[in-house]
Amino acid sequence: MRLDTAAVRRGCPDSDVKTFRHLCGAELEHFRDAAKAPCALTVACTQQSALFRDEAGERDDDIRFVNIRESAGWSREGAQAGAKMAALLAAASIAAPDYPLVTLASDGVILIYGRDETAIEAGRLLADHLDVTVMLKQAGDVTPPAATAFPIVKGTIRNAKGHFGAFELAIDDYARPRPSSRDHFLFDAPRNGATSRCDLVLDLSGGTPLFPAHDLRDGYLRADPGDPAAVLRAVLTARDLVGSFDKPKYIDFAPGLCAHSRSQLPGCRRCLDLCPTGAITPNGDHVAINAEVCAGCGQCAAACPTGAASYALPPADTLLRQIRAMLLAYHEAGGATPVLLLHDGQHGASLIDALARHGDGLPANTLPLAVNELTQVGLDALVGAFAHGAAVVRFLLRAKPRHDLTGLSQTIAMAEAILAGLGFDGRRVATIETDDPDALGAQLTGIGALATVETPSTFRTVGKRRELLRFGLSELHRLAPRPVDVIVLPKGAPIGAIEVEADGCTLCLSCVSACPTGALRDDPERPVLKFVEDSCVQCGLCQSTCPEKVITLKPQIDFGAGRAPARVLKEEEPALCVRCGTPFGVKSTIDRVAAKLEGRHWMYPAGDRRIDAVRMCADCRVVVMSEQQFDPFKGVPERTPPRTTDDYLRQRETKD
Repeated sequence: MRLDTAAVRRGCPDSDVKTFRHLCGAELEHFRDAAKAPCALTVACTQQSALFRDEAGERDDDIRFVNIRESAGWSREGAQAGAKMAALLAAASIAAPDYPLVTLASDGVILIYGRDETAIEAGRLLADHLDVTVMLKQAGDVTPPAATAFPIVKGTIRNAKGHFGAFELAIDDYARPRPSSRDHFLFDAPRNGATSRCDLVLDLSGGTPLFPAHDLRDGYLRADPGDPAAVLRAVLTARDLVGSFDKPKYIDFAPGLCAHSRSQLPGCRRCLDLCPTGAITPNGDHVAINAEVCAGCGQCAAACPTGAASYALPPADTLLRQIRAMLLAYHEAGGATPVLLLHDGQHGASLIDALARHGDGLPANTLPLAVNELTQVGLDALVGAFAHGAAVVRFLLRAKPRHDLTGLSQTIAMAEAILAGLGFDGRRVATIETDDPDALGAQLTGIGALATVETPSTFRTVGKRRELLRFGLSELHRLAPRPVDVIVLPKGAPIGAIEVEADGCTLCLSCVSACPTGALRDDPERPVLKFVEDSCVQCGLCQSTCPEKVITLKPQIDFGAGRAPARVLKEEEPALCVRCGTPFGVKSTIDRVAAKLEGRHWMYPAGDRRIDAVRMCADCRVVVMSEQQFDPFKGVPERTPPRTTDDYLRQRETKD
């Protein structure tokens, strides 16, 4: 492939760029010398990364490897890919921080759930490696084995829960076989409600999967019993699942920021609706995330409006720094109209490799960036990408996704609404759903040249997701072709305002106490309801809490909200104590209460001065009631005392 060294140096001006023809062979000594230098080292080769790590000796923590061959050089447009190579090298220089791990342990206890001899044969293959139990949901004409090497029982799994190393199954129609079974199994009387606990589940039943998004449930293996190759692959996988295993703790969760509910009234439930594995459950005023079940799709973190859930592989600010470095280097190297192609490390990388080896390769303006899961990408990353100079963003997805992509679809819809509102014409953000490398190349080649911002923003990406989104929006608005003040967003957006029917609001301020971000505020000096739009996350707690039901959510972006003072939604004259003049409530509310009580309640007859107590502050009310020896039960006839058992017994004795 051709190397445009000049373009690479323009895009990476602070780096010492050296080129070689056979670095992993005759020129290997140059790598050894570079590895000894006390500075960061990036090698533009992934094919020989194992060799280079061996040659680096003890120093392997500060060496990064990036693929510029399949991603850039091996292409019909490889001669024009110098700017792309600079972008790939710049993105690789952004190191991701370490992430926490979750340890899962398995003792090798496996339940094989099947319907015929296939399950028993799988048990024979695993009996020497695992603690096997076979459960048949349809014993039928299955012939009992001559020797019992492992238990074989009958049952139907009603529901399943748990995770790798700690599965719990509820079983109906459970029964053990009789030792006298001859040509087919004879079972004891079945019973329902049995429980099975195991480390692994091998599902060869051919029925409905036991778990949602079953491909993402560690320790749950499933194969079509009619496909011997698939069964064998599942058996070989299960055989090695004994011992302790580390998996990333994908989500960092701060319960104090969660806006799920307050006082048992529902608010935000975005993460609950999006989680494909059921790892998120309500837990009081917030939610709980089961790290052992979580598969790392990242939809909860991408949708969380408050930042309570944040992705750790990598964090949102690290991902945006990689996008920033890639796009700025691309523009510095002379590239134009960049297409940011986001893909995962398994499906996407394989497709790009196949396109480079057997097709035309990626276009020179397509910048591939691998992420752990495409659904982890949030609105902040998309907004930041366009502010930094991207022309188009595409998500490379499987033709048949492994889990629901509702969260990603919502993110794309919001991004499209924002870009269209700011004058970015054309289809800027979309998905490419294919398993065919030629189809991938055709769709990327078919993207027209769309304009980018005139001067890419260079703002630093530091902070939590909401801060990144807020600053990215302000920069994109500043650079937009046709900036507007307000953009209406789709329902469910994490940005917006609220509308309050002022005539129905009583200024009870219950919404203020429920608001988790301080977007709704009161004033200790007067009855007023204020709203700060820049702080609103559209969680809906105010709407759920309002007793008068006069609050409506309004998803939108007001680009002036960040600089605007708190907006007054409702203000009324305070009620002044008729005795001391101290303000103590809302005048209209006090007058309404007094009007409903005077002459209509036995405690407050018409013309009686006792009604003045309603118009007094708490302190004066106590003083006046004490001075006037106010008795609320004066004039009320005494109630007949209740009759007890003793009264009835006494009456009986008197008659006797």
